[in-house]
Amino acid sequence: MAIIEVNFISECLMRTVTFNAIIPADKFGPGPKKEQKPFKTLYLLHGIFGNYTDWVNGTRIQAWAEANDLAVIMPSGENRFYLDDENSGELYGEFIGKELVEFTRKLFPLSTKREDTFIAGLSMGGYGAIRNGLKYAENFGCIAGLSAALVHDTWEHSDNSSPAFTFRRKYNEAIFGPYEKVKGSDKDPKALVMKLIEEKKEIPNIYLCCGTEDGLISRSRDLRDFLIENNVPVTYEEGPGKHDWVFWDTYIKKILAWLPLNEAQAGINSGNVK
Repeated sequence: MAIIEVNFISECLMRTVTFNAIIPADKFGPGPKKEQKPFKTLYLLHGIFGNYTDWVNGTRIQAWAEANDLAVIMPSGENRFYLDDENSGELYGEFIGKELVEFTRKLFPLSTKREDTFIAGLSMGGYGAIRNGLKYAENFGCIAGLSAALVHDTWEHSDNSSPAFTFRRKYNEAIFGPYEKVKGSDKDPKALVMKLIEEKKEIPNIYLCCGTEDGLISRSRDLRDFLIENNVPVTYEEGPGKHDWVFWDTYIKKILAWLPLNEAQAGINSGNVK
């Protein structure tokens, strides 16, 4: 298992960017050696105020990725909701949905198959995974949103008085654009689903989860209901939990069990050498 910090110049973001990669290339253990095939890959997005180190620091994703022969790519999204910024020219959405996939496939032995390529995220990253997984559906076979911050259409009556900048109208306008133009745009996951249906294109498999004590749970339920109403298969789970790493650590393991991965098999590492 290798954890690698990568810096490269992104054309979409017009600067050097950093991501963490978990690559189970050096896995070994008892029994016959398995033939190494191109790795199935999970692009895993952090939440607001976070960065590319969050998932490794906050969960046991390293151990579970190793057990499942899964490569995990963890980029930074700043506080930009993984969306393209038309004003600055920083294309976070295209970076996540296209450029990062293409670059990591050149750098690591990753499968180029859509059905082996997945995207997931928590909170802001949950929105980013859902939006970009649908926007670039030709690249992703599965999408998972943990406690997804599907807040793109919730700030109609907000002003700039909140002490938290994420609730201010100016911030939301900077991220999503004018409120009246969000619904039906490519920033609206429901509109992206309908576009795929109308164009008769394959929709990625979708998994949604949220804690019952999480203030965002109504947003996950709303998207679940929309998907069901439009005959889009969705796996939905909710359970005791808040908007915190205890919940995300529990449910990222459930998501790996849901994904079409190889049979889990632990290797030898510094924690279990006997």
